[in-house]
Amino acid sequence: MRDVQLIDDTGANRGVVSFFDALKLAEDAGLDLVEIAPNSVPPVCKILDYGRFRFLEQKKASEARKKQRTIEIKEIKLRPGIDTHDYDVKMKAMHGFFEEGDKVKVTLRFRGREMAHQDLGVKVLERVKVDTAEVAKVESDWQLEGRQMVMVLAPR
Repeated sequence: MRDVQLIDDTGANRGVVSFFDALKLAEDAGLDLVEIAPNSVPPVCKILDYGRFRFLEQKKASEARKKQRTIEIKEIKLRPGIDTHDYDVKMKAMHGFFEEGDKVKVTLRFRGREMAHQDLGVKVLERVKVDTAEVAKVESDWQLEGRQMVMVLAPR
């Protein structure tokens, strides 16, 4: 029949043995024979308690899920004629987003005749870029999309 590379319940490598001998050793120990690496030649099998093995695998997977975090894109909306205090409040919120590890999409909306003064919008976005330079990097520089300028910043 087929030979397998056997690792016993103590973790010692038993070498290449036949499948039926490995199964008999597992039954004698009162444990299960689990195929660990099916693609290797010969396949690697280990003698262990399968219930405990599954429990430990599930525990590892749940720990990995706890540690992973999705990066969200938060949006901050500005206007070309934004007041200094309003600007400071928006910057404080932006710094909070960066500390949490989120990206920030800065949207500067023009209304009515403000489209004729796009240079004011560019100045505001350049100011944002300078003020966030130590905590964030520019992922995509400002670009005009219809009646608004959009810039994306990512935390450093």
